[in-house]
Amino acid sequence: MPHTLTGNFRFHRAFPSRFLKNTRDVIVYLPVGYDSDRMRRYPVMYLHDGQNVFDAETAFGGNEWGVDEAAEELTRKGEIEPLIIVGIYNTGLNRIAEYTHVKSARGQGGKARAYGKTLVGELKPMIDREYRTLTDAANTGLGGSSLGGLVTLYLGLAYPQVFGKLMVMSPSIWWNNCDILKHVRKLRKKTAQKIWLDTGTCEGQNPSKCVKDAEDLFALFQAKGWQLGRDIQFLEDEGAGHNEKAWGYRIRNALKFLFPAR
Repeated sequence: MPHTLTGNFRFHRAFPSRFLKNTRDVIVYLPVGYDSDRMRRYPVMYLHDGQNVFDAETAFGGNEWGVDEAAEELTRKGEIEPLIIVGIYNTGLNRIAEYTHVKSARGQGGKARAYGKTLVGELKPMIDREYRTLTDAANTGLGGSSLGGLVTLYLGLAYPQVFGKLMVMSPSIWWNNCDILKHVRKLRKKTAQKIWLDTGTCEGQNPSKCVKDAEDLFALFQAKGWQLGRDIQFLEDEGAGHNEKAWGYRIRNALKFLFPAR
């Protein structure tokens, strides 16, 4: 597939992690006007499965989300504030392990804590050094889909002082008998985080279960004090499957909710 990058990009190849003892590529989208306005600082959105979000050449099955095109369009229209978007590549065979917080019954997974330390202790400090970022939680987002949505939820709950905006698309709530729901129930109080949550109605081999899991998660957040349309948005995308096309279709609404123009 040809490259389909739109806009201003920087690459950090083989970014090392002492916590995971491996490396991964990182791609950074810079907003319209970044190079011309040297004084301005920008919010940052970190996205898992970074090879899928910008470029068809690296995306799974050649299907990218089109986050760069969406950000360019929405910024120029004044519908979102300009922001830096960091695509964190997954590491292939290690993806399941790094994106899950507990091991499955088969012994798979369970390295999300170390992955979180990589993001918070290594990657974010590098991004804040290299780019003109707004470093506080209110201006820092984390997002992903499927297992990337699951790890977004887990790390968001673990680091509310770091990630103030969560984009949780089609999260794999089912992992290890819906263990992530226990973490939401254990929240002692509502955090200041803003959350986008969605699911398609035609996902997986049991679509009704996927929808029910997402509805249960949304209800838990409401019970903790999140208010629909204010600090949480929940969407059941009618007819949508579990794929990059569906997530790319919803990315515009997610960005407008999490990073509205001021």
